[in-house]
Amino acid sequence: MTDTEPTETDDDTERTEPTDASPDTILVSSLEESTGKTAITLALARIAQGEGDSVGYMKPKGTRLQSNVGKTLDEDPLLARELLDLEAEMHDLEPIVYSPTFIEQAIRGREDPTELRARVSEAFETLADGTDRLFLEGGGEYTIGGIVDLTDAAIAALLDARVVLVAPYAVPSDIDDVVAAAETFGDRLAGVIFNDIADAVYDPLETDVVPFLEGQGIPVFGVLPSERTLSGVTVAELADELGASTLVDAGQDAYIERFTVGAMGGDSALRHFRRTKDAAVITGGDRAEIHTAALEAPGIRCLILTGGHRPSGTIIGQATESETPILSVQTDTLTTVERAEDIVRSGRTRNVETVDRMEQLLTDHATVDSILGVDIEGSH
Repeated sequence: MTDTEPTETDDDTERTEPTDASPDTILVSSLEESTGKTAITLALARIAQGEGDSVGYMKPKGTRLQSNVGKTLDEDPLLARELLDLEAEMHDLEPIVYSPTFIEQAIRGREDPTELRARVSEAFETLADGTDRLFLEGGGEYTIGGIVDLTDAAIAALLDARVVLVAPYAVPSDIDDVVAAAETFGDRLAGVIFNDIADAVYDPLETDVVPFLEGQGIPVFGVLPSERTLSGVTVAELADELGASTLVDAGQDAYIERFTVGAMGGDSALRHFRRTKDAAVITGGDRAEIHTAALEAPGIRCLILTGGHRPSGTIIGQATESETPILSVQTDTLTTVERAEDIVRSGRTRNVETVDRMEQLLTDHATVDSILGVDIEGSH
């Protein structure tokens, strides 16, 4: 091989060689979307700030997109800039807008992976200047970006980052995904945080699964319990996001974690509604038998009536008496279900209080000192 021939690395990914002034870089990745990755990333950054570190944030691939003044931007860097009091430019915080249009162009060969890596590296160098720690947020799930050689694993190698993997857990077979991700990240995986873990599986996860993973050489930093204020939205927040009219305004602070569609007969609906909890029923505004069944079920927290129909005075009276809020929207049932589920799934109500609560959860249930490599008072 001549001096001009390129050398190859094990992962075939170009790397930025760290210098003595390079910040400690942590990439928070995720097995799937909506696992609390953003809240964990920002909470860790806030904890580091509280210890006196100068911190930076970057989301190399913008995936949680919204329209903003004619531009498509990711909501997470906007939140990070506000919460961490950053002065960085959006094109550095989010060097690649991983939009459907971008993906189409990449598939057609109109995006150059080498140029994209250079763009990410340049943004990283700008943000790293004068920073003690730089927190990188992965894009959705860890495999996103493969079509341009910029998966989370590739970015970790490119920017010399340690990886913290955020994982859900409901059944033992979920651990297959954790092991597969660990193999993908290799030595760059610092450890795993299990988040939003239900009470029913919390103890088995801690007593059986965590020791198994650590026996496989996969460190676990913590198991964070499910937190209602982080996993659901209030009726008031839901009404605001849906642009709904409030017909019965009691119970606005109740939390909604799931939705069920009232499309069956009254008796079947009541049996179904009684098996769910912390749910909103979405149904046509003219389905009186469904409204009655929903109001009799203890786990139903809200009625969302579609099509702009107003229920009878009897239903309004029953809802007022039981303090069950009723919202009315103009859209059809299918559209309303899709919008409502997107509101809960995408976490549009993330704010300062959400990150504050995540900081406390990490302090109480995770070894933050191991994640950051410092002695954090109060960390378990």
